[in-house]
Amino acid sequence: MRMVNSIYNLNKYFMKQAIVFLSIIFYSFSAIAQEKDVVTETYKVDGNCNMCKKRIEEAAFIKGVKRAEWDADKHVLTVVYKPSKTTANDVLTSVAKAGYSSEKIAATETAYNKLPECCHYKTETCNH
Repeated sequence: MRMVNSIYNLNKYFMKQAIVFLSIIFYSFSAIAQEKDVVTETYKVDGNCNMCKKRIEEAAFIKGVKRAEWDADKHVLTVVYKPSKTTANDVLTSVAKAGYSSEKIAATETAYNKLPECCHYKTETCNH
């Protein structure tokens, strides 16, 4: 009886190890497959300050966007998105509607004028 229990416990141990191993393999393949689904692009987007950063990133974060980050020093927006769900043009249109011009799509004067005074990047009047 002892030997049967030992064999049973040994089989149980190896089954657990096999399940853990296969789970890791499966997770690795699914993570690699997800990376192929996304595109990373950068665009010049005008802005001044941290308030601009918040507004630009929020405007860029539309459906299909995984990450949007604006560098205030370089005036560069980095966007990671799923091309099956959105396009770079959609992202930049959303940013332009928020009042910020990019290298591809200019903001309308109406949208620009709605920005807080410190975010008027054409006059560079930001005090912070």
